[in-house]
Amino acid sequence: MIVITLTDCPIALRGDLSKWLQEINTGVYVGQVSARVRDEIWKRVKENTKSGRATIVFSTNNEQRMDFRVHNTGWEPIDFDGLKLMLRPSPTRIKKLSELRMGFSNAARMRKAKEMSRKKGSGKQLPERYIIVDVETTGLSAAEHEIIEIGAILVNDRQIEAKFHSLVKAKTIIPQFIATLTGLCDGILEREGRELAEVMPEFLVFAGDLPVVSHNADFDYGFLRAACESCSLPLFSNQQIDTLALARRLVDGVKNYKLVTLLNHLGIEVSGAHRSTEDCFSTKQLYEKLIEIRQSRN
Repeated sequence: MIVITLTDCPIALRGDLSKWLQEINTGVYVGQVSARVRDEIWKRVKENTKSGRATIVFSTNNEQRMDFRVHNTGWEPIDFDGLKLMLRPSPTRIKKLSELRMGFSNAARMRKAKEMSRKKGSGKQLPERYIIVDVETTGLSAAEHEIIEIGAILVNDRQIEAKFHSLVKAKTIIPQFIATLTGLCDGILEREGRELAEVMPEFLVFAGDLPVVSHNADFDYGFLRAACESCSLPLFSNQQIDTLALARRLVDGVKNYKLVTLLNHLGIEVSGAHRSTEDCFSTKQLYEKLIEIRQSRN
């Protein structure tokens, strides 16, 4: 079951949707379609909403039994410990999101074209060279919180070829629950951290144009793009591979899709959690295992 709502969208799009779904109220469409058709419908919605807004809610195999996506809205989907929530808009965040949308719309289209090109060549299951990225932050909102740690590893033919790591000085006091979760406090960041404007150019050089693997990629990408925007750098738009999305399609019988939960479920040894470099190593192992699962089913 899927439900799509449209606001201020072209009439032609509404007519197009009625080919697959039933309009039960103005701009509200419901229907029962396969995951492949659902993704194609959502792609058409995003391509044709123009300045309008759209939201999709659909049934899926996760702890909540549902997932949702938005396009051009002030509300922001976030992943909170494996649960999908909607972050209520605030004036500051709405302004920030508007600036980001204006800044990376062309880059987003380029990235989408790369993703579609990759899907067409799906015979190659695992990129030969890619990077794995993880960020630690002061909170959940890319518009209101900060990056305090960036870690990345460069993988070539499943072997780690290079590493990137930096702590980042925060402009605000680190919340206690973040300090407890990560072990990073104000003192450590002040002593060992560097300015974001110094770290981000180095990270972009390290990443180059390689595909990026990340667990809950929307979270990491949101913060990296916001950091680029604040530093007046080109917005991060490398090809994205999300192990969270892969796991939801390939792994059943888990209570949630947190990184640690998936590692334990799949029998992968956990070396650490909630520090960027350790999470990168864990994500690498998870990604390779998920690829093995997908190949075994094909």
